[in-house]
Amino acid sequence: MQIVHSLDPLRSAVAQLRQSGTLALVPTMGALHEGHLTLVREAKKRAGHVAVSIFVNPLQFGAGEDLDAYPRQLERDCAMLEKEGVALVWAPTVDVMYPQGFATNISVSGVSEGLCGGSRPGHFDGVATVVCKLFHQVLPDMAMFGEKDWQQLAVIRRMARDLDLTRPHADNILGVPTVREADGLAMSSRNAYLTAEQRLQAAGLPAAMKKAIAAIEAGSSVADALVTLESDLLASGFLSIDYAELRDADNLIPLDSHSPRPMRLLVAARIGKARLIDNMAVTPAV
Repeated sequence: MQIVHSLDPLRSAVAQLRQSGTLALVPTMGALHEGHLTLVREAKKRAGHVAVSIFVNPLQFGAGEDLDAYPRQLERDCAMLEKEGVALVWAPTVDVMYPQGFATNISVSGVSEGLCGGSRPGHFDGVATVVCKLFHQVLPDMAMFGEKDWQQLAVIRRMARDLDLTRPHADNILGVPTVREADGLAMSSRNAYLTAEQRLQAAGLPAAMKKAIAAIEAGSSVADALVTLESDLLASGFLSIDYAELRDADNLIPLDSHSPRPMRLLVAARIGKARLIDNMAVTPAV
């Protein structure tokens, strides 16, 4: 496995890998867990070689967010990736990714608005900018993203379509189902911020979401189901709810009733020092 930190060695490594097969990219910010490794394993099924990027992107952290506290453990992450058979780790420094004078910003309207985009202004500009750069640097045939960050996946696909990207093409930006702990909590690097008590309480998030989805699918009003969901989260130990919304799964338009189109219930809530996000599919109305 090659580990590279600057552009010229990256281009040489990518060119060498391309001679013997297709290339999949798994973009990450490190602090890897089983969810990331699931993306790697899915990539290995679909491509001849797998590259993983590890870069804690300052552009997607807002004022007062956890950029400095975000865990950085490159040696541990690389050891995990080598065991998974990853061919290439791209771990640029901030100076390599954003050299002095860098002045370009990619903003994707529509799907980036509201939800995490509402409570974290500029976040998805940072995501779109860094992912576009990663795509141009690595030139993968496909890229894998976790469905836990559903809005992020929608933003990246929209960007790829709008900018006519070919490596990867929008159709080859693939979502992989969320990996969950035994109690249903979505795996996340931010779960490490939770105390033992908060970790037990956090399982209330997927439980409350499943309850709300069952109510919506059974014919309850969406508004009532969401009010109950928020009450359940506060009762289980969450401090506040950033959002709890039913949206169209593709265009992320807000919905106030059970739709015949694919839908997602999306929630972000705060517990202790952590802001946890999750989303789940809602069965379309017949």
